[in-house]
Formats: sequence, structure tokens, C-alpha cells
Amino acid sequence: MAADTHKLAIFRGLLKFKSNQQKIWGVLIFLSIVTTIEVVLGIVKPASLMTMFLGMKLLNWIFIILTIVKAYYIAWDFMHIRDEKSSLQSSIVLPLLILIPYLVFILLVEADYIFEVMRNGFVSWNF
Repeated sequence: MAADTHKLAIFRGLLKFKSNQQKIWGVLIFLSIVTTIEVVLGIVKPASLMTMFLGMKLLNWIFIILTIVKAYYIAWDFMHIRDEKSSLQSSIVLPLLILIPYLVFILLVEADYIFEVMRNGFVSWNF
């Protein structure tokens, strides 16, 4: 019975549900709240979040973090990775722990290059 309650819990066991249907609704509501926060921040764009942090606006960092959180809960709960053996979980999660920082690094380097080119004056090739 303890294994069943673990499968019906989210947020590392902080919130437990009585059925799978309740758990699905709980995760859906959580993902909807995170998406609503992203949309509101995208529309409002608070001036306090427009400061630069590690080469990118703080607002963009918040978007990246919230997107990773949503991807985690979609994969963990809706794709049932939680129910798999630890070796399969590791084979899925560990490459992402390497891939996501690498993609963020590429994003930062390329965006900084484009920003510098546009800021210093862009001259197109004249063929």
C-alpha cells in the first residue's frame, strides 16, 4: 500500500492524492499555474526583471527555469518515468542534465554574438 501512495504523491511526497484521477488533476493545475505565471510575466515584463544576469535578462532566466520545471513534471508524472526502474530513470534524466546546460550555453554564446553584431552596426554582403 505504501508504494501506491508514493505513486499518488507529487512534490516529493508533500501532496498526496487518493486516486490517479486526482493526481492528474493536481499536476494539471500545477502546470496551469506555472504556465499562467509565464504568460503574465511575458505580458507585464516587470522592469525589475529586465536587469542582466550572466549575460541574459533575469526574466529570460525565469522563463528557462519554469520551462524546465514544467518539462520535469510532464515527463515524471504524465509519462510515468516515476514508475520505472532507477536505471531507466537515470538513462533518461542524466543526458538531460548534460544537454540542457549545454543548450543554454549555446543560447547565451550565440545570442551575445548576434547582440554585439547588431549593436556595432550590421553591414550586409552586397553581391
